[in-house]
Amino acid sequence: MNDNQLLPQAADQDFFEENGYWISPKIIDDSRLQQLREHMEQVHSGIFESGHPPFAGYWKPEDGNGLRKTDNSHWADPVLRGLATDPLIGQIAALLMKADSIRLWHDQLLYKPGRPRVGQRNSANVGWHQDYSYWRAAAEPSLITAWVAFDDVDLSNGCMQVVPRSSKWGLVNVNDFFEQDLTKQEKQIHLPEGEKFRTVPLIMKAGQVSFHHALTIHGSGPNTTDMPRRSLAVHLMTGETRYKAGTKGDNHMNVAILGGKDGDLFAGAPFPVLYGE
Repeated sequence: MNDNQLLPQAADQDFFEENGYWISPKIIDDSRLQQLREHMEQVHSGIFESGHPPFAGYWKPEDGNGLRKTDNSHWADPVLRGLATDPLIGQIAALLMKADSIRLWHDQLLYKPGRPRVGQRNSANVGWHQDYSYWRAAAEPSLITAWVAFDDVDLSNGCMQVVPRSSKWGLVNVNDFFEQDLTKQEKQIHLPEGEKFRTVPLIMKAGQVSFHHALTIHGSGPNTTDMPRRSLAVHLMTGETRYKAGTKGDNHMNVAILGGKDGDLFAGAPFPVLYGE
């Protein structure tokens, strides 16, 4: 299958515009997947081939039964960097966002452990949230996430679930990545008139990539299998994404990394180009 067959077509772009998500065909082959899994384990073991650790604010070598979230793993490992800056992923994101260029916002290496041992509590759910609620340092929600599955995913191992059309709702009143009770959250969210909170599980094969808009509500349940669920979330932005000072997003790591002033583009070496420019 050539690259053109992997790109979203007009109907796929329309689907994304209406629903806020889209799932690609398999674009990462099995040999590359195995390499990615091995390098994920290296990073988790504290082996950083680049000599640079991931972002220190969140990186933990162990996290018990919780979701292990490693921000900016591309700093630490050239194989993971290759995925976080993959031109094909960038081109797909550009087509879905109808943008001329795509840059990396940051990445998150995600490890959802399997079922805990008897007597232990699984705390690896991901609460309902919109990514933009954490990214308001960007003046507009001109961001999209490519979630790369390193393993087959379905409801049994805690695949991502999205709420179609929620990308059209603006920021809702409830956003908490770390909340474990998704049912409680759902009851608290104020829906626009005429809309419904309907969830769709993103069931995928290893090597497929899901794309969701920064305003799309999403979350995930527990991994009830004996194997981990592994992935890389590649958070991307259009080339026109600018810093907006004085918001709740001012504590985001990218504000410090940019070191800029209100209205500056998120650009330069810390935010590499995947497509365009």
